[in-house]
Order: sequence, then structure tokens, then C-alpha cells
Amino acid sequence: MIPPVSASPFYTICSETAGIAGNLFAFVLFLSPIPTFKRIVKNRSTEQFSGLPYVYSLLNCLICFWYGLPCVAPGVILVATVNSIGAIFQSVYVALFIIYADKAKKLKMSGLLIAVFCAFALIIYISLELFDGRRRRMFVGYLSVASLISMSASPLCIINLVIRRRSVEFMPFYLSLATFLMSISFFAYGMLKHDFFIYVPNGIGTILGVVQLFLYAYYSRKSRQDSTSRLPLLVSYG
Repeated sequence: MIPPVSASPFYTICSETAGIAGNLFAFVLFLSPIPTFKRIVKNRSTEQFSGLPYVYSLLNCLICFWYGLPCVAPGVILVATVNSIGAIFQSVYVALFIIYADKAKKLKMSGLLIAVFCAFALIIYISLELFDGRRRRMFVGYLSVASLISMSASPLCIINLVIRRRSVEFMPFYLSLATFLMSISFFAYGMLKHDFFIYVPNGIGTILGVVQLFLYAYYSRKSRQDSTSRLPLLVSYG
């Protein structure tokens, strides 16, 4: 049972502020693939880039968008707004990938895109026809939690790469910072709304964000120390 949300103005302002902040930080993340796609458009080729992360992100955004709508989970509309914007961005990225991919990748990506929309349509149908009220919220909520937690594999891969290479070359600081700020904003939003399906995955995202920032601070400082130790000694003859 989800506890009732307090109706005090201060409480409402805090929760909505956290949700709006999460939307803004998420927007930064949605913009982050633009340099990659500028390169793809310029070279008219997807080269060795993979389109799978964008297809999976699209499915995740669609599921979370559906969860945030009033017909599923009343009172968390800011989850729907951020994921509707995310779905638009991911759709554009996937479309560009299909346009500039070779024939084999084009067919594969087109098939995956159709599968994503079919899966989303099936989720809508099942949640509307087989569930109502609280059960519908739980069905879509658990799907969104599973999707968001599975997306944590991406930060884990980056963390593993940083530790193995002892370098932050492949972990841009501002991207890691935006991920952390978005996660902690939606974690606060979920806590203030007493919504398990929002605060649990974003709590995990917050922890991973802290780990990324800690690793960045540790290995970037270590890299500076190593580069300083390799500088040639300057000998002065007076």
C-alpha cells in the first residue's frame, strides 16, 4: 500500500522542485549522444557504433512514460514528461542510425524498432485490459523498475573499464555528474511522493553515480600525479 501524499504547500513545492530538477538534468543526458550522431551524419556512416543502447533506451523511456501517466500512477506526471522527451530523442537517434547504417544493420535495427513498439503496445493492452487501479500501477511499476535497474549495466561497464585501465578517459566528468544529479533528484521525488517504483531504481542510480564521481576524482588525481612524476628534472647552472 502506497501511503497518501501530504498536501501541504511546502511538501508539494519540494517534491515538484525535485521532479523538475530531474527533468532538467535528464535533458542534459538526452543531448549527450549529439556529437556521436553529428559524426555519423557527417561521414554518412554508423561506422563501428552500436545502435542497441538507443533502442533499449527508447523502450525504457516508453515504459516509464506509461507509468507516469495519470491512468496508471496519478500524481507523478513529471515522470511522464521527462520520459516523453526522452522517447522523442531516442526515436530520432534510432531513425538516424537506420538511415546511415549499412543494409545488415539497417534491417536489424528496423526489426528491433518494430519489436519495441509492439512490446510497448502489448504492455498498454495488458495493463488496461487485465489490470485496474492499484494492480495496474504495480504491473507497470515493476516493469519500469526492472527496465531501469537493467540499464544500470551501462554505468557498471564504465566503472569496470575505469578500474581496469586506471584511467577516466572513457568516463566524461560532466556526463557522470549529470547522471548523478538526475538520479538523486528523482530519488528525492520518489521519496517525497512515497513511490517505491521511482525511488528504488533512482536510489541505485544515485549510488552508482557516487561511485563514478569517486573514481573520477581518484584516477584523475592519480593521472596528474603520474604525469608530474614523469616530468624531466630541470638542472640550473648558476
